[in-house]
Amino acid sequence: MSSHAQSSGGIAVITGAGSGFGLEACRIAAARGMHVAMADVQTDALDKAAAEIRATGVQVLAQRVDVSSAEQMQALADAVQQRFGAPNFVFNNAGVGAGGLIWEHTLKDWEWVVGVNLMGVAHGVRLFTPMMLAAAKADPAWQGHIVNTASMAGLLCAPNMGVYNVVKHGVVAMSETLYQDLALVTDQVHAHVLCPYFVPTGIHASERNRPGDMANEADKPTRSQLIAQAMSTKAVTSGKVSAAEVAQFVFDAMDENRFYIYSHPRAIGLVQTRLEDILTPRNPSDPFATRPEVGEKLRAALRAVD
Repeated sequence: MSSHAQSSGGIAVITGAGSGFGLEACRIAAARGMHVAMADVQTDALDKAAAEIRATGVQVLAQRVDVSSAEQMQALADAVQQRFGAPNFVFNNAGVGAGGLIWEHTLKDWEWVVGVNLMGVAHGVRLFTPMMLAAAKADPAWQGHIVNTASMAGLLCAPNMGVYNVVKHGVVAMSETLYQDLALVTDQVHAHVLCPYFVPTGIHASERNRPGDMANEADKPTRSQLIAQAMSTKAVTSGKVSAAEVAQFVFDAMDENRFYIYSHPRAIGLVQTRLEDILTPRNPSDPFATRPEVGEKLRAALRAVD
């Protein structure tokens, strides 16, 4: 690692550590000799992952955490402070998926997805940044990095992606603001945002971890939600870039102090089109311009009469 990050040793805090990017980041952190605080809402996945990371010889603090809970995140921060001190790498990565037409989301859908994907990141930023700034102040050589997992859905507004687009835009805005705010007060703590496209991580099956009190009031998913689920499952499971590769991109970006982290640089063309829409200004471009058959199929499915 360059001067921007720890060459070996250091402390990592990773949410969503039981699978996907989180688990892969734990593996790389351990290989770099970092002690790892692992948080996940799914106990069995967390226990298995923690055992694997412990076997590498680094210290592991594993805690079951629902990142949407301020109390549980506070308990995590307190445990990290007590066991390890300030973390050098905070990966606010836990996330859940949700699609469908935006007006069809129930109140519980909004509360669940905003709670995990947006407030989960906010709690991480709120609780760990002050610890990192204090460590930086105490040691001029100390370096820290905060990486927030957003999505290409934080830079694009694909149709039928509902609340997911909204919260991921929020994570990008939070991360860019964090970058600017940190630059005002320190040269030792750095912010980054991860914007993956479709990568096989298990996020398409995140409904499995939905808490009972966030259960939907609706009897069953709407047609648009079922379609979104099917499209997401297909796109995610057929992704050619692996979660391990994306985790490596995260560490590369920290080494180089690069803010934006992409899994699929080719998708940036879509962001350019969106910005041109805004700057021209013109109405939002057809998201299916390059694949009209997909748009036709989706429209036909949504307009079909029962």
